[in-house]
Amino acid sequence: MSAADATSARANLERELQSGRLVKKTVKWPMAFRLASHLSERHSSLTGTRSLDVLHVATAKSLRAKTFVSFDERQRKLAATIGLNVVP
Repeated sequence: MSAADATSARANLERELQSGRLVKKTVKWPMAFRLASHLSERHSSLTGTRSLDVLHVATAKSLRAKTFVSFDERQRKLAATIGLNVVP
C-alpha cells in the first residue's frame, strides 16, 4: 500500500466514523478472550481457524455484532458457524 493509498483509506475511515456508518466500541477483552478460547476448542479443528482468526470473530460476537465482514475464508466459516451474518 502506498502512502497515498494509506492516507486515502484513513480519510475514508474518518468519514465513515463521522457519518455514523461506523461506530467505535469498547471491547471487554476478558469476555472476548474467554469466548475466543471456547470457539477455538470447539471449532478450530473443523474450520482451520488460527488464533487471530478466532479472536476477530470472538470480538465481533462479544460486541453483539449481527454482521461480520471479512474476505478471509476461515474467519467467514467460523463466523457463519456461530450465527453471524457474513458478507460479502
